[in-house]
Amino acid sequence: MTQSSPPAQRPQEPPRAQGPQPTNWQLIRRLLALAWRYRLGCLLVLCMQTAVVAFQLFALGLAGVGIDYIRYRLEDPERQVSWMGIPFSQEAPVLTVLSLVAAGVLGMALVRAALRFSAVMAAAKLAQHIVIYLRSAVYRKLQRLSFRFFDAHESGTIINRVTGDVQHVRMFVDNVLLQIITLLITLTAYLVFMFSIHVWLTLAVLATTPLLYVATVIFARIVRPIYLLSREKLDHTIRTLAESIQGIHVVKCFAREDEQVERFVKSNAGVRNTRQRVFWKTSIFVPTVGFITQINMIVLMLYGGYLAINGQIPLGAGLVVFAELLRQFANQITMIANITNSIQMSLTGAQRVFEILDTPIEIQSRPDAIRPGRLGGEVEFDRVSFGYDPSHPVLEDVSFHVEPNQCVAIVGTTGSGKSTLLALIPRFYDVQRGTVRIDGIDVRDMDLDELRRNIGLVFQESFLFSNTVAENIAYGHPDATREQVIEAARIAAADEFIQKLPEGYDTVIGENGVDLSGGQRQRIAIARAVLLQPPILLLDDATSAIDPETEHEILAAMDNAMEGRTTFVVAHRLSTLRRADQVIVLDRGRVVQAGTHDELMNERGHYRRAARMQVADAESLRVLEEVTADLEETP
Repeated sequence: MTQSSPPAQRPQEPPRAQGPQPTNWQLIRRLLALAWRYRLGCLLVLCMQTAVVAFQLFALGLAGVGIDYIRYRLEDPERQVSWMGIPFSQEAPVLTVLSLVAAGVLGMALVRAALRFSAVMAAAKLAQHIVIYLRSAVYRKLQRLSFRFFDAHESGTIINRVTGDVQHVRMFVDNVLLQIITLLITLTAYLVFMFSIHVWLTLAVLATTPLLYVATVIFARIVRPIYLLSREKLDHTIRTLAESIQGIHVVKCFAREDEQVERFVKSNAGVRNTRQRVFWKTSIFVPTVGFITQINMIVLMLYGGYLAINGQIPLGAGLVVFAELLRQFANQITMIANITNSIQMSLTGAQRVFEILDTPIEIQSRPDAIRPGRLGGEVEFDRVSFGYDPSHPVLEDVSFHVEPNQCVAIVGTTGSGKSTLLALIPRFYDVQRGTVRIDGIDVRDMDLDELRRNIGLVFQESFLFSNTVAENIAYGHPDATREQVIEAARIAAADEFIQKLPEGYDTVIGENGVDLSGGQRQRIAIARAVLLQPPILLLDDATSAIDPETEHEILAAMDNAMEGRTTFVVAHRLSTLRRADQVIVLDRGRVVQAGTHDELMNERGHYRRAARMQVADAESLRVLEEVTADLEETP
């Protein structure tokens, strides 16, 4: 089945997950569920981080005891000094003991560095696993969503969600959850150590901690809306970039390069301005947290110094170690700013990613769907009404019946609903009222994949992949042999020009067939549809991009291909309409005429007027060509 663009009409927003926007707590619960999926990896990182903290405290305690050892050897040589219950030798030379202490501190620093490196690598590996899982899940969901979703969302927005927003969701695990747990473990270890030195001193230096909580809550409430706005601005920038690349021929044709640059710069400036607002808020929050934690150092200097002077705590294992613990404690508290920042980015990204994952799959097979095998090709529209916006129908009360193997031409003015009518047959959209039946079966009762494998489609602008010509033709039938591919190309009058390509059928064509002409791209798309040998073939003005001579070749070649299948053709040229067994004329979404070409030419109405205009235009063109030829022959 040939993949193609949906009709151009713009629908309303597609259905979304039911209920109001998720709360922060609901998003956090889903993010925690994501982390639980990778719990072993998270546990490994946490164990390494805990070991880092443990060795840090061991080294700090050993260094503090070393300072006390020096002091006591100078003031009170008989006083015993020990570390974790291990006494320092009184007989060994001072330099030997200090060398062992230094070696112990250095050794634990090396172990700590190795553990930290391993933790960083494990966290990076974990993050990549999460990114791959999320991107695959979002991409898999996108493949199952209906055309309505893609009609309502720009490609730039979708790409940004699959790339940037997924990265922000990943941040919740390694930059938020693991950081918070590590922070709690570290702070708990520091507090226990500090309380073991002196309870009242610990309580005194931590008296300002509630202020940190207040500052964090205020910061979170301020920056969340700004982050959401920033993602929307980035969507607009990506959309501008994508449109400029896709429409580069139009830009250059109208010499609008400078205007496009100005538009992109303006869009980029919007992203910069919103992010600067975040940076401004963060630049206020971080120093505020730092100032609050420095107050604690002042308390330590005054109260802690008093306790050390009065001998209530030792100098090394007491005041010096306490000061280092408080400094590390302050550094950990400062990380709250980064964690809060990451939380807001993660929640913003999660809301946008989960919106895709929660979007209902509008078009899907029913649990008891019928698997009819190869269809016969009988098609019936029974009082069908449909609108992308239900309040503004595109098709209204459409009814007709097509026998198997018939060729049906659909004609009408632009916007009359021709492409929409074809899109209802393979269930790209579901009707609001009425029924579309194939072989007497409602298409909504059929297995969706089975239904679409029975239908070949070629639309006005058929998409080609950056792959070989043969792979593009065999896209819907990857197991096809080379002979089958070549036969399909011959039917579509494509074999001759394909053979002239640098590597024939193995030639890799550029993005969307940029290396080929419009007619060549269309013929490859026709070959792709014909290769399936479908019982139903839909051609949405498939010959519009082909010159009259090539059109004649294709139509002549496809006469055999149409044998044994029902064909719907959206067409305007009389050469195509005369071949149809039945012509259906649409006007403003309604069937206003139906019959054969000859029958409709004998009726007053849209068809005869349009046909006569086309004949008159063709005759005028013929006369003009004859006059031009006579003038060229005149001396």
